[in-house]
Amino acid sequence: MDKITFIVLTFFLAMPIHASTSEKILDNGMKIIVREDHRAPVVVSQIWYRIGSTYEHDGITGVSHALEHMMFKGTENLKPGEFSEIIAANGGSENAFTSRDYTAYFQRIAKDRLEICLKLEADRMRNVVFLKGEYKKEVAVVREERRWRVDNKPRSKLFEQFYATAFLTSPVRIPTIGWMDDLQQLEMKDAADWYKKWYAPNNATLVVVGDVNSEDVFSLAEKYFAGIEPSNIEPPKLRPEIEQNGERRLNLYGQTASPYLIMGFKTPVLKGFEGDVKDIYALDVLSGILDGGNSARVAKKMLRGDEIAVEAGTSYDPYDRLGGLFLFAGTPNEKVSPQTLEQAFIDEIKDLQDNPVTQQELERVKAQVIASKVFDRDSMFNMGMQIGMLDSVGLDWRLIDSYVDSINSINAADIQRVARKYFNKNKLTVATLWPEKEAQE
Repeated sequence: MDKITFIVLTFFLAMPIHASTSEKILDNGMKIIVREDHRAPVVVSQIWYRIGSTYEHDGITGVSHALEHMMFKGTENLKPGEFSEIIAANGGSENAFTSRDYTAYFQRIAKDRLEICLKLEADRMRNVVFLKGEYKKEVAVVREERRWRVDNKPRSKLFEQFYATAFLTSPVRIPTIGWMDDLQQLEMKDAADWYKKWYAPNNATLVVVGDVNSEDVFSLAEKYFAGIEPSNIEPPKLRPEIEQNGERRLNLYGQTASPYLIMGFKTPVLKGFEGDVKDIYALDVLSGILDGGNSARVAKKMLRGDEIAVEAGTSYDPYDRLGGLFLFAGTPNEKVSPQTLEQAFIDEIKDLQDNPVTQQELERVKAQVIASKVFDRDSMFNMGMQIGMLDSVGLDWRLIDSYVDSINSINAADIQRVARKYFNKNKLTVATLWPEKEAQE
């Protein structure tokens, strides 16, 4: 990316999001955030509940995701499936997702149909009816989804067991879809109680992005949500992760043609971090240096140069609610062992610890990160996702404004410092997937 393009992108992102974004909190505690975007006569409506698998405990794992399914199965005013039928009849699309830290429901629709979405969401915030037949059907669907997504996919199973090895006490270890034994014994009452406890206006944020007027949206939200009584919500007791003072390893055997390797170092996230926040953004930039496109180090050295791996990469999410991992993962080449791939990652880490990155490399990664944020802002849905996700994990959505400045403040010394500080083998968990024939040997 040339210098002029970099300057243009930086200028674009320096335009504050809150210039066209407004926020209001209703008397019952529900938050409404509206971002006006008048480029097209459409709107994205998202309602976020601060509830996900990290709020669960053993015995009811998967209940947040099972409840997401039940939210489409009728209310006191709508028959099962009617919510989706109404949205489709009005030319819209809708869906939902559950994660570790939140559950969100969204619609894309013409701007003059927004009121329909809010009316329907207000109805199912408190009026979902739990029918035994519908529940049995949906929890069976969830169990089948688990078989298809995890149990029959060795790599997915490896990631699940990897997190359960890396985190021993933190609920980050709990898979969002739930453990199968828990799903087998999950009762309708568990889902109904979960709904009654967490689905309340004072545990929800409505995010609307599109061709709307903020005050009009606030009026509609007041009309449909203000009359809903808040709940007495007590957050679950903290279950912090115990200190890791030694390397952990996991070997899993499955029906796979090639081995697969995952390495993860415990790293901080923005939420609850009491140190210098530059560490967080330096880790973000460091991930780009290693795995930021075809000219990044992993692609250049490990995929094309030494041809150690068929695929390889890194990832880091600074926005997890309860702490996270800096991940390295990949599939070794046909005649390369997972141990060789692991050592190649360790060599890259040591290089970052011993030698400062070049200014040219740093500027390239910063330009890529900024360009990615430009494209995110170009999408109404992605903008809503950024706002809703930050708010739901307990961060200020206005962090979007300061992101570019925070990334641009990172220098080579910061990269070297965090590589030395956080890539400590005593904080490392390694998981390897092997073909079943290896187990026999």
